[in-house]
Formats: sequence, structure tokens, C-alpha cells
Amino acid sequence: MRTAILGVGNLLMKDEGIGVHVVQACERLRLPENVEAIDGGTSIELASLVEGFERLVVVDAALAGGEPGQIYRFSLDEIEPGRSPLLSGHDFGIPQTLRACALAGNAPERIIIVGVEPKQIDWGLELSPELERKMPKIIECVLGEIEPGGNDACQ
Repeated sequence: MRTAILGVGNLLMKDEGIGVHVVQACERLRLPENVEAIDGGTSIELASLVEGFERLVVVDAALAGGEPGQIYRFSLDEIEPGRSPLLSGHDFGIPQTLRACALAGNAPERIIIVGVEPKQIDWGLELSPELERKMPKIIECVLGEIEPGGNDACQ
């Protein structure tokens, strides 16, 4: 199953860039041949980035009220239209873009969103110490999503 790990966020805004930091870390690993790590940054062209994949794991900062570094796992159906906790949205956010892809018939069959509660959204290239400490667990969670049979690593 052709799989994309799509990291989104703004690297200039500390923890808001967690998705891109995770993708950069995944690029340094030996991923299976069928898995591609994609830096989506702040692109509004997400639909073209995910075209042709059967499975998609999106990684983004998510304001859901938890502790900094807390990991959330959502399916697209669990995100209420117009009420996304994800930060890397534009006028047309990630859930809306993926729903539009589904309507057009070119969305991946399986979409999982891994959200990470940020500590600091401010100018800076580095992650907060809290998120930096959680990076191994976040990566474990994301990599668990590309394994057949599910994932307990996000718990």
C-alpha cells in the first residue's frame, strides 16, 4: 500500500512546525519502499501532494487542550466540519482539503491525522523543550501508522 507521511506546519513558528520536524526526522530513517515522507510546510496545494497514495498519515500541531507534547490520533471522520483542532490550516484547512479530495475521488483510502499539542507558537526555528523530548514518541506513533494491523504507539 503506497503511503505518505505528510508533515505540515510553519518551521518559523516553533511548535507550529512539529509536522515538518517529524517528516525531517523520518527522512533520516530507513523507511519502507512504499512509504514517502513529504514536507507539506504551509502549502495550500495539499491535494496535489497526497494524490496517488492509498494511505496518508498527516502530522500537525493540534490545539485540543492537553499537555504540551500530548499526541492525538484522529480519523478524518472524527474532526467535526468547521471545528478542526489542527493549526496548519489556511482559509481552506487540512480536513476540508481532504474531504474535497474524497468528493473528487482522489483521496487516500485510509487517512489518519496525528496531532501534537504545542507549547510555544512564537517566532523561532527550534521546538520547545517539551516537544523536543516527545519527538521519539511522536515518531514511534507515526511509524506505527504505516505498519499493517493498526497502532498502539499513539496511546
